[in-house]
Amino acid sequence: MDHSSPEPAHAPHDRHETSLSRATRAVTSGRPARTGGAPVNPPVVLSSTYVSAGVPQPGEKLYTRAGTETWEPFEQAVADLEGASEPGIVFASGMAAIAAVLSFVPDGGTLVVPRHAYQVTLGFADDLAARHGVRVVRVDVAETAATVAAFEGADLVWIESPTNPMLEVADVPALVDAAHRAGALVAVDNTFATPLVQRPLELGADVVVHSVTKYLAGHSDVVLGLAATSSPHLAEQIRAYRTLHGAVAGPWEVWLALRGLRTLALRVERAQANAAELARRLQTHPAVAEVRHPSLPTDPGHAVAARDMDGFGAILGVRPRGGAAAADAVVDAVRLWVPATSLGGVESSLERRRRFSTESLTVPDDLLRLSVGIEDVDDLWADLDGALNRIVAEPQQS
Repeated sequence: MDHSSPEPAHAPHDRHETSLSRATRAVTSGRPARTGGAPVNPPVVLSSTYVSAGVPQPGEKLYTRAGTETWEPFEQAVADLEGASEPGIVFASGMAAIAAVLSFVPDGGTLVVPRHAYQVTLGFADDLAARHGVRVVRVDVAETAATVAAFEGADLVWIESPTNPMLEVADVPALVDAAHRAGALVAVDNTFATPLVQRPLELGADVVVHSVTKYLAGHSDVVLGLAATSSPHLAEQIRAYRTLHGAVAGPWEVWLALRGLRTLALRVERAQANAAELARRLQTHPAVAEVRHPSLPTDPGHAVAARDMDGFGAILGVRPRGGAAAADAVVDAVRLWVPATSLGGVESSLERRRRFSTESLTVPDDLLRLSVGIEDVDDLWADLDGALNRIVAEPQQS
């Protein structure tokens, strides 16, 4: 497969005025036509099949596994926010979308991935290596020169920025340019940043992927994924994968995700502000050894994030003093923060990532990943500060 000449990006698929801000388009995109008596919101269509009119015609709906009008408003809205000229392709989960894009790597091909990334993505990459002979090269995406050196012979370069859970920030434009010169496709998992903070397609990437479960839906009540691209060829491949593998989304889940998307700008704005303030306060807390958030001028990713992103996201990395036992004690002590995996909901949550045996071994054993929500920041601080102060008062046995 020749990846050396990726197709150029085009104007957004949605017919909105592109001069509107993305905050506005998150509210307006994917609405029904404005005619008298029409609903303001798109309806949910609950049908597994469609009435046949003889020989199938292009674009005719036949069976919901191949497409349904309930998906289309959401797919259109996310494509608009990402700047994709093709409609997005919604999947039953984030991993289903990731698997579809990773299928671009041929048997015996080469896949470049961050050494720190979503653990199930890395697990899928290892599965490709075991079952399909794929050479998987893990890189530190924050080290641009070393990452570029790994692109020779690559079929697909997979980028997370900021990375999960280490919050390393990649120089996406530089990596995309180098990957294309090496003949590789570039896919970016934009779950942490959302299209309000970073738009990888505008930075030259070929495909963008989301776990819709997180910020796009935003309420911890659905499991969905989505891939978007401005390449008709790649979109056709991704859509065909979805149809053949049956990784299709339920109509209610997609409708809920679209409803959640309407408040994306407000949620991200509040969560980012909360995260930046908490990061600032945590820097000087006596029970904290390290804080990672790109908003901090001292953070290694600050300069690149300030240049290429429209914000810094709402995920924090915190390492309490006292090791893994102290980190577990913080999780046990909080009352407002929710001890839970996943992220991007309106509620603030936290977890020690290395409690999962599948997490990358280079992730510190004591790292807490904090997903900052939209609660009052002083309430969040009081709960977190109290839990950390307990560590100072009652040192943990390691």
